[in-house]
Amino acid sequence: MLNWALTFLVVAIIAGLLGLGGVASEATNIAYILFVVFLILFVISLFRRNRP
Repeated sequence: MLNWALTFLVVAIIAGLLGLGGVASEATNIAYILFVVFLILFVISLFRRNRP
């Protein structure tokens, strides 16, 4: 999940440098959503790992 977020972040940076504002905006939004989902799943896995 984190790999996809970083991939979309790189796509957004490249699109921004090339002047493709719409593509950069959408790629940034997707990267942000994937990163938030990753963080939520990571925190849940930390709590589940410590419980017997």
